[in-house]
Amino acid sequence: MPQLSLHTPVGDITVFEEDGAIVSLDWGWVPDQASSPVLDRARSQLHAYFDGDLKEFDLPLAPAGTAYRRGVWQALCGIPYGETCSYQDIAAKAGGSARSVGQANGHNPIPLIIPCHRVVAATHIGGYSGGDGLPTKRWLLALENPHRTLL
Repeated sequence: MPQLSLHTPVGDITVFEEDGAIVSLDWGWVPDQASSPVLDRARSQLHAYFDGDLKEFDLPLAPAGTAYRRGVWQALCGIPYGETCSYQDIAAKAGGSARSVGQANGHNPIPLIIPCHRVVAATHIGGYSGGDGLPTKRWLLALENPHRTLL
């Protein structure tokens, strides 16, 4: 499986491609690098995102998961750059409960590109399992909307 690692402001990340689509993004660096046209596009778009120049990713995605999780991840892609939604808001769109949305978020195989960091709890910032956890989530939200007061 072709994979490409990048240095980013939130740590090293590796993007994985299979059959012409992004299937995973993980924190960390892998020793074996293999490029492809879609990975080159992902690298370019991720750098533009971290530079504040990209508001919406345009990449083919193929996250593996249950039909419910894929529905939640699709709903996450509808959250505009610089905005947040509650777990309950996503549950109203994708079905299930706030808790099941949180579980689907925690299993998102393509964080950043599928913006699970934009989902917050009704009374607090919620959780985040990528990078350094909540500091990474706060950093990403501040990148997208530096004028927003974070919960």
